[in-house]
Amino acid sequence: MKTLYLCRHAKSSWADLGMDDFDRPLNERGLRNAPFMAQTFAQRGEPVQLIVSSPANRALTTARYFSEALKNPVERFNLDRQIYLAERHTLSSVVGQLPNELQRVMLFGHNPGFTELTNHLSDAAIANLPTCGLVRIDIAVNEWQHITKGSGTLVWFDYPKRHPGQG
Repeated sequence: MKTLYLCRHAKSSWADLGMDDFDRPLNERGLRNAPFMAQTFAQRGEPVQLIVSSPANRALTTARYFSEALKNPVERFNLDRQIYLAERHTLSSVVGQLPNELQRVMLFGHNPGFTELTNHLSDAAIANLPTCGLVRIDIAVNEWQHITKGSGTLVWFDYPKRHPGQG
């Protein structure tokens, strides 16, 4: 059994329309939601062996909040350029290449790929993984490369607007 957590980056800023998409920072709401959701996740007591993030500023910043909340050692934090704005099939490939000795991995990235991957792996019907939204998918495989459509179960789905004061 493998457990995959997918977290979409927190709300990003569009204040500077000339800024490259890759470099956009979190906005005020994102800077409030990311540490809150990181603490909320840490309180679940679900250990994560590896965090893998898109290197885009908004995803990386979100991932760092989670890494800090989980007291994750730096060697268990990786960047993967392939995740940046990746489509479902690319994300499936990234997951399929994870080391098999790892049972619980968390990815940070972008939509629409993260929503599509959630629905593909778990046959869920999530219309949209909102900003700083997080899912847990348990996948009935022993090796990451064996993930397929419907091989997982959506265990839970959480996002800031489910919590009073975080909308």
